Amino acid sequence: MPSVVSSGGQPTENAQQTGGSYGPALTLLASLFFMWGFITVINNTLLPHLRSVFDLNYTQTTLIESVWFIAYFFASIPSAKLIERVGYKKSLVIGLLIMAAGAVGMMAAASIPSYGVTLVMLFVIASGITLLQVAANPYVAVVGKPETASSRLNLVQAMNSAGTMLAPAFGAYLILGRSKSGTSMAGTVLTDAERLADAHSVILPYGLVAAVLVILAFIIARFPLPAMGSNSAAAREKRSHLINPELFKHRNLVFGIPAIFIYLIAEIGVANLFINFVSRPDIGNMTHEHAGNYLTFLWGGMMVGRFAGSAIMQRFDAAKVLAVFSIGAFVVAMMATLTHGPVAMWSLILIGLFHSIMFPTIFTLGIKGLGPLTEEGSGLLIMAIAGGTLVIVQGWIADTYGLQTSFLLTAACELYVLFYALWGSKPTHVEPDPVAVETD
Repeated sequence: MPSVVSSGGQPTENAQQTGGSYGPALTLLASLFFMWGFITVINNTLLPHLRSVFDLNYTQTTLIESVWFIAYFFASIPSAKLIERVGYKKSLVIGLLIMAAGAVGMMAAASIPSYGVTLVMLFVIASGITLLQVAANPYVAVVGKPETASSRLNLVQAMNSAGTMLAPAFGAYLILGRSKSGTSMAGTVLTDAERLADAHSVILPYGLVAAVLVILAFIIARFPLPAMGSNSAAAREKRSHLINPELFKHRNLVFGIPAIFIYLIAEIGVANLFINFVSRPDIGNMTHEHAGNYLTFLWGGMMVGRFAGSAIMQRFDAAKVLAVFSIGAFVVAMMATLTHGPVAMWSLILIGLFHSIMFPTIFTLGIKGLGPLTEEGSGLLIMAIAGGTLVIVQGWIADTYGLQTSFLLTAACELYVLFYALWGSKPTHVEPDPVAVETD
């Protein structure tokens, strides 16, 4: 097929007109967004499960998720360099196989059972997801017209939310529903034999996940995925640094990195503590298994919000839409903190709706105008997902001052996103973006 990139790396008129030819590739990438969202949110049902199996407090429980997000910090820049070396397609296959290896490792950790091995395997899975994130997010953002990048990424991220919406039901049925801790009321004390039996309930779901990941890796390896990027001398020179200082001339990236970092504290804190919060007697008064079903509404709200956000951003400026959603998230976070019963529960659920567009919109605003530095900028933004490690701070607040009070941290995070939307996202030093190149 013909190339649709000019010699200088800038998109030609033909490139914009043939964007529809990338539909099959985007559809396949949407399956990756679905899968890593699905696997990430299994953690939301896994955490209360492991809390019971290993008798952990909130700080120790959120440490499990912190280890997951530490992987984003350590794996992001190596992922960007790997993509530059072997290309997007091979990197996607490698990422899926790394995730599959981690899922098999989770089966081994459940068989022992071992808290330490569980932490290591979660790190491995998250490292594979990091590679997929660094590769797939900029790819989707660059394919097509620049002015609709946020809309396009929100649309594909809606598939990520579909995965996050289905994962709680999967986890609630195959993990919580098949364990003593998941089907008992809060405060039930388990025997050693019951804890061992509960630990083994993780084996089947992660076996299924590993099989699906291997199948996806095979499909992508056989698929003619378009390449992306510029091979100009200027591009190669800018990519020669570990972290190119030119990146820090872009205000939208400089403020976008902490925006992703801080947003992830809010998103992960809400998701990880949701089941424990909703099951409290003064909030929802239900079992963890039942509360896990309500988690579906939280992630379902993110899916609905992303589909809606994709349509809205076809007509309205992405930064202004982000500002409106951040205000909504702040309001419902405060309501979840200050009220009780169904009002508090549904306020926390509504945070998912307002969080929906934040990651994809911050990401596309952050890489806007980076040109040949897009891969490195993407790597830094994905590295910022390590902000999820600071969910342990919310765990400490919950242990020290109360679980409900800890959502004040969530509300504070929304205010930084508002700042980024109103000022920090304004681009500087705009360069032409790389574009996809069709290959046979």
